[in-house]
Amino acid sequence: MPEQFVAALSHYRAADVFNPWGDVDHQHDCDDRGAEIRRQQLLNYLQERIGVADYLLCAEAIGYQGGHFSGIPMTSERLLLGGLSHKNLHHEMVFANISPRRTSRTDLKPQGFTEPTATIVWGFLAEQGIDPRRVVLWNAFPWHPYHTAKGLLSNRTPKDTELVSGHQMLKRLLKLGQFQQVVAIGEKSALQLKGLGIAAEKVRHPANGGAGKFRSQMVKLMMS
Repeated sequence: MPEQFVAALSHYRAADVFNPWGDVDHQHDCDDRGAEIRRQQLLNYLQERIGVADYLLCAEAIGYQGGHFSGIPMTSERLLLGGLSHKNLHHEMVFANISPRRTSRTDLKPQGFTEPTATIVWGFLAEQGIDPRRVVLWNAFPWHPYHTAKGLLSNRTPKDTELVSGHQMLKRLLKLGQFQQVVAIGEKSALQLKGLGIAAEKVRHPANGGAGKFRSQMVKLMMS
């Protein structure tokens, strides 16, 4: 059940890793309810998809501009708050049963943090008219690894020792979701899935100039 899955996610702790569903970001959260709000938002996201979604799109790790504050992989707080409506992206695409809430301080980013990768991925679904509930977005390492020296508003590559816990959660999600197709977003995710013996199609990561190729590969994969 999604409830048990989200609860298990919230229990993970490691040095230089922020757990959006178990930790409060005392520097950047607007209050001490951040983890609770993010748990509820992820739970609603999964409840609307488990048993319905036939695609799992898997990238590498949560980032500070995305799931750190929204609680949902490859999803920015700005999208949830309506700041991307000019791009035809609305929070109802993410979940429809509750109203979204921000967890970051308003003085940091008045419209909420935004992540380019998240905008491209959600934009693809909107452009192609794909029901977003057909897709679950995830990460091989589902938490947010950051640089100690740079602080919580930074991203780093997860360590091999950290990935073990992430992979356990990935396998649990695959069993829960019974997806027809797993898609690895980027080379790092593809290598991890291959190492786990999980069959997956690889597409270009949309960051660093890869948006066009990501879209074309996804069209072939989902629209053929």
